[in-house]
Amino acid sequence: MIFTERCRSTQCRSRRGTLKTLHGAIETPVFMPVGTQATVKSVTPEELIECGAQVILGNTYHLFLRPGHEIIGRLGGLHKFMHWERPILTDSGGFQVYSLAASREIDEDGVTFRSHIDGALKRLTPEKVIEIQQTLGSDIMMCLDSCIPYPASREDVALHTMLTTRWAERCLEHRTREELLLFGIVQGGMYPDWREKSSRDLVELGFDGYAIGGLSVGEPRDLMLEMIEHVRPLLPDSKPVYLMGVGTPEDMVEAVERGVDMFDCVLPTRNARNGMLFTSFGRIVIKNSRFALDDRPLDPACNCYTCRNYSRAYLRHLFMARELLAYRLNTIHNLSFFLGLMGEMRQAIEDDRFKEFKREFYRKREKTCSN
Repeated sequence: MIFTERCRSTQCRSRRGTLKTLHGAIETPVFMPVGTQATVKSVTPEELIECGAQVILGNTYHLFLRPGHEIIGRLGGLHKFMHWERPILTDSGGFQVYSLAASREIDEDGVTFRSHIDGALKRLTPEKVIEIQQTLGSDIMMCLDSCIPYPASREDVALHTMLTTRWAERCLEHRTREELLLFGIVQGGMYPDWREKSSRDLVELGFDGYAIGGLSVGEPRDLMLEMIEHVRPLLPDSKPVYLMGVGTPEDMVEAVERGVDMFDCVLPTRNARNGMLFTSFGRIVIKNSRFALDDRPLDPACNCYTCRNYSRAYLRHLFMARELLAYRLNTIHNLSFFLGLMGEMRQAIEDDRFKEFKREFYRKREKTCSN
C-alpha cells in the first residue's frame, strides 16, 4: 500500500498517515510549499528543509512553457534540476488555464491557450499533461481537470465535471510510469449531487489518491467547508485526500478536522513578500510604524531562523527599505509557521486531543498583535 493510516482521532475525522513515494515517505497531514517554477520563491532547498518541508509543489503549466519539460528531462529530471531530493507533486495546469479564461478554448480533446509569456498558441491535453509530468519525474502527478468558476450554472457544472472525468480516464490510460503516483481531481462546483457524481466516478476509475478541486475560487467560506464535509466521506480512507489551493491556517485546521490529508497554497510565500506575517497569535503587518522600535522576535513561540536571530524592528526596516533579505526572512518565518502548524496537528491527532488543540488554536488567535 502506498498510503497507511497510522491513527485516527476519536473526536473527529482527523487522521495521521504515511504516504510512500519514489523520493521518500510523507507524514500527513502535510502542507506543501509552492515552488511554481522549480523554486520556492526567495529560499533555498536547504532552508526549506530547515523549515520542515517534506514535499513541495511544482507547476506543470509553467514548467511546460519555461524552460520546457524536455530540457528538464535531458538535465536529469526536476529533482536534479532544482536540487531537491525529497518528493515533488506537480499540479496539472488546469487551474492556470482556468485563470486564462479570456485567451483559452476548451474542447473535448483538451485546451488551447495563449502563453502568458509571449502570447504563443499552446495546447494541453490529458495525454500531454501526463507526458510532461512523467518527463519531469514528479512523485505525484495530477490529472488534467476543467476547473469551474463560482458561481456557475448547473449546466456548466455538469459539462465541466463530466469532461474532467473523461480526461481523468485518459490520463490513467496514458500513464506508463507506475512508480509515479497519479491523483484524480473531484469537481462538481457547489452542487452536492455533482460533487457526489464526480467522487464516485473517479473512485470507480481507481487512483492513487484524490484531490478536492474547484474550491477557494470566490465562494463563501462556509460553503467551501460544506463541500469538503460532503465530499470527504465519499473518498476511500485507504487513499490520501488533497485539498487543492487551500489555504489559511484556519481553513487547514477545519479541513484536517474533516479528514483532509494534504494542502498547498501560495499564501505563506506571497504574504511574506507583501509584509504580512503569520504568528501563533494572529497576523502581523510588519510595515506598521509601531514595530519601528520593537526589539522582540516576530513570534516568541517560534524557533525558526528568522525569530531566533532578528527583531521586529529589523524586519520592518528591511521591508520598508525593499531589501531582498526581507523577502527571504519573511518567507522562512511564514513557511516555518505553516509547516510547524501541521506538525502540531499531527501530534494532536496522535495524542487524540485534536478538539483541545483546535480550541487552543482559536483562543490564541483571539489575541491582538499588541502581544
